[in-house]
Amino acid sequence: MNVDLESLAEATSGAIGSLLSTTILYPLDTCKTKYQAEARSHGNRKYRSLSDVLWEAISTRQVLSLYQGLGTKNLQSFISQFVYFYGYSYFKRMYLEKSGYKSIGTRANLVIAAAAGACTAILTQPLDTASSRMQTSAFGKSKGLLKTLTEGNWSDAFDGLSISLLLTSNPAIQYTVFDQLKHKVLKNKQDKAGKGVSPASLSAFMAFLLGAISKSIATCLTYPAIRCKVIIQAADSDDATSKTRIKSQKTVPAVLYGIWKREGILGFFKGLHAQILKTVLSSALLLMIKEKISASTWVLILAVRRYLLLPRGSIKNM
Repeated sequence: MNVDLESLAEATSGAIGSLLSTTILYPLDTCKTKYQAEARSHGNRKYRSLSDVLWEAISTRQVLSLYQGLGTKNLQSFISQFVYFYGYSYFKRMYLEKSGYKSIGTRANLVIAAAAGACTAILTQPLDTASSRMQTSAFGKSKGLLKTLTEGNWSDAFDGLSISLLLTSNPAIQYTVFDQLKHKVLKNKQDKAGKGVSPASLSAFMAFLLGAISKSIATCLTYPAIRCKVIIQAADSDDATSKTRIKSQKTVPAVLYGIWKREGILGFFKGLHAQILKTVLSSALLLMIKEKISASTWVLILAVRRYLLLPRGSIKNM
């Protein structure tokens, strides 16, 4: 079986970058998710700002609970980014080979990114749902991965799948914008260096900046769907009456109607600033780390491939 080593290198560096950025920013992610999941009832709300969630953890001496679900989130993040980057890189190479074009247009890039995102969403949806439930559980009361996944029907593990598929447009927009900006920056570098000279890779700061810009644009365009998904996947209340009410609302039309009725049109954008802060930092860190380790990953994969292809006699004599 032939393995696309370039796509494998892209996937590995992307997955490692995602793992590191997720771990670094996880407390912020937990605060953001709990804040987004809260639906205002009769004009009252528990969290008036992102800092209220952090203060609750501090005042109840549950600061470590800001990391509840970290293992599941890292597993989901690593797998999803590996699948996404491998699919995205592989589909791009296939498109260029089949079409004969030297570069990919914006439309084709969006389609390829969306296809890679759809494959990723379907494969990792149960882990995504479990991590959201862990984060939105009361501090100190989060359950383990297996227990979280086995609660209710198996179909409950796929809560929010339809919105996840819709949200494949988010990374599609993000990476399309990033690739276009990266191409322009590297082209300018090559023009300054002269023809025939290979352009240098993006600097850490430039990769961070382009990642932040591309993710901000994607997040603003898709945020209403993001908040609906968080509410659908949120952990149920321990109160029996509230639990029955919440269960009946966990459909896309019911969530949309509930937000509109209780919070108005601005409710669809509640927590947008927190989402941008977290996702922009996470995406920028991911792309920065990926850019800096991609060359090393490629060298390592080539070294492993060469080692595996060496005759056994040659290995013994080394």
